[in-house]
Amino acid sequence: MEKSKMERISFLSRKQRSEGLTDAEKQEQAILRKEYIDEIKGNLKSSLENVYTLDNEGNETKLKKKNK
Repeated sequence: MEKSKMERISFLSRKQRSEGLTDAEKQEQAILRKEYIDEIKGNLKSSLENVYTLDNEGNETKLKKKNK
């Protein structure tokens, strides 16, 4: 995520705690938070796609997606 967006998220968070946000700022904050969370989830997913486990014999097995 861009540094400017991270700084804006932090600014809105501080402002929310100190004086409150306008409706437009609340909407902007929600959009920025969703974008941030989606990026974190994407990074985690791509990391997990490259994880392998080793069995007792030293064979690598790629992790499988867990069915719900």
